[in-house]
Parts: sequence; C-alpha cells; structure tokens
Amino acid sequence: MEGEPKASPTDRFPTATSKVQEETEKLIRTLFETAKPQRYTLNRNAHLNFVARFVFQGFPRRYMSQDASQPWLLFWTFQSFQTLGVKFDDGNRTRAVSTVLRYQHPQGGFCGGPGQNAHLLANYAAVCSIAIMGFAGPNGGWDQIDRVKMYEWLMSLKQPDGSFLVSAHAEVDVRGIYCLLVVATLLDIMTPELVEGLDTFLASCQTYEGGFSAASQPYFSASDADTKPNGETLLTYPRPPLGEAHGGYTYCALAALALLEPIKMAETPHQPLRSTTRWMGLNIKRLYRWAASLQGAEVEGGGFRGRTNKLVDGCYSWWVGGLFPILDDIMGEPLMSRDAAGRDTTVDEHGEDEWADDDIESLFNRQALQRFILISSQADTGGLRDKPSKPADAYHTLYNLSGLSAAQHRLHRPPQERERVAKAWKSSWSLPIIKPNGNAVERFPDEVRREIFVTSTSWVEDEPASRYVGGKVNRVNATHPVFDLTMTTTKAFMDHFYAQGI
Repeated sequence: MEGEPKASPTDRFPTATSKVQEETEKLIRTLFETAKPQRYTLNRNAHLNFVARFVFQGFPRRYMSQDASQPWLLFWTFQSFQTLGVKFDDGNRTRAVSTVLRYQHPQGGFCGGPGQNAHLLANYAAVCSIAIMGFAGPNGGWDQIDRVKMYEWLMSLKQPDGSFLVSAHAEVDVRGIYCLLVVATLLDIMTPELVEGLDTFLASCQTYEGGFSAASQPYFSASDADTKPNGETLLTYPRPPLGEAHGGYTYCALAALALLEPIKMAETPHQPLRSTTRWMGLNIKRLYRWAASLQGAEVEGGGFRGRTNKLVDGCYSWWVGGLFPILDDIMGEPLMSRDAAGRDTTVDEHGEDEWADDDIESLFNRQALQRFILISSQADTGGLRDKPSKPADAYHTLYNLSGLSAAQHRLHRPPQERERVAKAWKSSWSLPIIKPNGNAVERFPDEVRREIFVTSTSWVEDEPASRYVGGKVNRVNATHPVFDLTMTTTKAFMDHFYAQGI
C-alpha cells in the first residue's frame, strides 16, 4: 500500500455505520504503515499454538455460547491444522474421531452436541472432521458413519419445493442445502429423489444484485385442488428471494449448484448448461460483477465484505474469495494463468516485487487479499480475526487461512485430468437404501456416479500459477474450492466411499 490512500467518500451526514467505517479504515491504514519492517509474514507457529490450545486444553469459556456448534469448533480447528500443513498423531486422531462420533444421532445425521437434534450444518462439520481425522476400518470413523440412517433423516427434511429444512421443524436455508450436498457427494448417497427440484430452488435465491439470499418464497396454485393429491401445484414463478445478497449464502448456493451440475448434465445431455451469461439458471455475469465489487478499496486493505456497503471482514476472504475458482471453472476459460514464459511469479520474501505485468489476473486482486490477511487479520498473540478491532477466534482463523489458500493457488479442472480420472473409474457397488415401507430407493446409474466422482476429484493445482506474497515461506495447503477440505483429504475420503483406488 503505497502513499496515503483516500478515505471512502461520505455524504456528510455521519451515522453509526459511517463512523465505524472510518474507524476501521484508520486501524487498517495504521497497521499497513507500522508493519513495513516485518510485513507479509505468516506467523505460522503462533497460529498453530493458538489452535493447539483448543485441542489440548479445551475451548475458553467464551465459546460456551456455541454449545450447539461443537462439531464446528472441531472442524475449524482440524482444518486449520491441515491448511497449515500439520498432521495429528494416531492417538489424537482416534481421540478426535471418538469425540465426533458421540454427536451421531440414533435416527441419523449428526447433532451440534450430544443429546441435541440432528442439524444439516452440524452434520457437515462432523462428517468433514471425520474425513480429516479418521480412516477406514474399525474405530476409524469412516465406516462408523451410518449412511442409511443419514439418508432417511435427510429425506425427512425435504420440502415440496425441493428445498430442505436445516433441522426438524426449523427453517430453510441455502447454507444447509450446501452442507447436505457436500455430505451426500462425499458419502455417495446422492439419489434422484434427494436432489429433485434443488437446482430450481437454488437459482430462485439469486437477487437483483447477483448474489444470493438465504431462501426464496414459494407460491402455490390451488387450481388443481380436485386432481392433485396434495391439492396444490408449486409455481415456478414468482419466487422472490428472501433477504439481501450475502457472501456466505452466495458461496453455499454456487458450490451447491456446482455439485448438482454433473447430475443435470446427465438428465439433459443435449441441452447446454453453460454460456457467457447463463449457467444452471443463474445470471452468471451479474454474479461475477457483484462478487468482484465486494473487494475493499486500498484504504480497506483489499479485504472482502460480505454485503454491499458493509465493513470488510477476514472470513469473507473465503466466502467471497472462494467464489472465484468456481466461477472461473464455470466460465470455462480461467481468467488467471501463468505468465507468458511459464515462470513461477511469486512476490519475494520482502514483498517488494510486483507480479509480472503480462500475467492475466483473476477478477479479484489476489495480491491485495493476501496482504490484507497477513497484515490486518493476524493477531499478535496467534490466530486470525475479523478485523483489527476484534479478537482472534477459531472461525476466523480457518476462513482467513482458506481465503489465503484461494488467493495463493490456482485450482482448475483441466480436460486431461478429468479424462484420466474417468478412465481409471471402476464400476463399483452402490450402497442400497431401503425405505421404511420396504421399497428400495432409486439410485443414480453407475455412469452418473462416475461423473459426480470425476467432477469432484479432478481439481488440481497449477503450481506455476501460484503466487505467494512474502515468498513461499507463507505457503499454505491448497483448499478444494467446493468442499473446503484439502485436496488429499477429499480424494482419499471419496476413493473410499466410491470404492475407487485412484
């Protein structure tokens, strides 16, 4: 950040919001000015010590308010270790798996804590924690997940418009749908009845800005009351979004649709799903524009905000920054690549060199985001935070690190990798699921399961296109754009449940 950046313009009518904006800009500017001697260093050991205390000493008292989010506390911690490149010993892995399995509900799915109701969000965190820390075989966690009961529980949450409640008698939320589809994809329990209507529902949550809200309002017609068993027909229009566009909702909706795309392609093989303006029913250009507009100006350090006219926040380094690898893949021609000579264009250890002028950048400033995380989001005592005025916590530690990973690495799905994974596919046994009435659940044919597997596991890192502000000493592991797991964990976990050996 060179020179004196201009403050955000105001309308000369101060409000509580504009005052906080001004204060935040001053804090960030001060950090960038005073951090020059040792700037652009990832304090790896401090962050490892910060999350290690959670594992070996327990969470501080202030986390009591998250009693219904116990699997999340573990996931944020375990995935932070993985992103920083640290593995657990076998004893602590077994201990972790044993803890997470206590959250498995007798009727299926995982709870936010022992004795609580199963919940889609807690279910994602628990399954991903087991993926990270567990292994196949007795007491390894992977084979102790009751997939049949989980499927029955998931279907109990299904709504007439294709959406899902996040828990029994709860609300509909696109974050829950993302969590459901990640788990169903990882565990190979995707079925036609599970995903029916989901793509239409998710597309209906896109707002006029281009991002996504939490849900949309269904409307029904009673004109078929005499002929329809339920006395009503769901209308495809109107479906107004409920709420404003939000970074977290948008990431979850986009990633969920990416998981549904291989299924949709199998259903409509002769209907193109991608164009320069539309994808899976979305206005993709509007989404691109909105996501790019959320990156803060120079005076805000280049971080992301989660909504229009809100403050920058370190967690949106992932919830918004993590959108771009998926968006680039959707467009088919990534806007970020190695320089013309194929060189490894990194910023040197002092952070002074500029990136190659002839390099084609993504639609977000990856260099600025890395600087924001390294200067504004790191707490002196370890851990990462929302912004300079906030303390570090487990949630912001992970999502800052995930955002740093998204800004450092270029992940893509080259045709040759897709072809390699597809050729190595072995026809495999698909878990049979029997409904309470004794009827078998219709499963996707083997070729659709293969496409689901290939789509999820053919992401690879383009190493020459990776860039590290502060040098390679700041490198963190590459994060899967859709699952927020490391690439190694994703492939090992899916290999097991799809009975592959790639």
